[in-house]
Amino acid sequence: MGSEQGLTGNQLKLIAIAAMTIDHLTWTLVPGYSRVWWVVMLHVAGRLTAPIMWFFIAEGYHYTHDYKKYACRLFLLAVISHFAYNFCFGISFLPFRNSVFNQTGVVWSLAWGLVLLHLMESKELKGWQKTAITVFVCIITFPSDWSCIAAMAIVFIGGNRGNFKKQMTSMMIWTFFYAVVYFIFIDRVYAVIQLGTCLTIPLLRLYNGKRGTWRGMGKLFYVYYPAHLFLCGILRILIWGIGSVTGTANF
Repeated sequence: MGSEQGLTGNQLKLIAIAAMTIDHLTWTLVPGYSRVWWVVMLHVAGRLTAPIMWFFIAEGYHYTHDYKKYACRLFLLAVISHFAYNFCFGISFLPFRNSVFNQTGVVWSLAWGLVLLHLMESKELKGWQKTAITVFVCIITFPSDWSCIAAMAIVFIGGNRGNFKKQMTSMMIWTFFYAVVYFIFIDRVYAVIQLGTCLTIPLLRLYNGKRGTWRGMGKLFYVYYPAHLFLCGILRILIWGIGSVTGTANF
């Protein structure tokens, strides 16, 4: 950390944005759990996104001067992104009409992960209270993209800041749980694909602790995330028609 060499936070976030775009565009163009090799490889590439998000939510919490504003921005983005995400994949805006999985975007889980990370550092809360809150957060984030796994990964990555090995080990443990759920309830091949998050480890290892010279990366993500989902939703309708369901909505 702190070296001028390696990758800046901005560069890693651009990688996450590119991987996310590839993944969502692939779900839009090739709906369902395709076994075509290049489709599978594009979805594997898409696994780079989530761990970078988790890592930088934890980093953002460490560096923020105003936790409350940071949390409010994430929750606002979660609300906006709910409609963009569901429109993208053809999911009903009202949850649980067809499934309990992927009923809203990942930002909902990211925002609650930030809240949990903050509460875990509280000296006022007792251990049993922290446990109860964690269980509650896991329940309310379970239906989102990456489920409660995203929230828990943020807590462990942030809690182990300064120990990269523990951060990445905990990240892969939570990813493994997610893969197990996929394997049992959704699709076995795509369960293995989730473990592609390990490809993020060497990239995050190159993080030099610097943000980068451009200060607008955070604002770019807040705009780009719902915007690209909305555009993918339009593409879905143009290709497959109104009422079509693509990608992760097939859960």
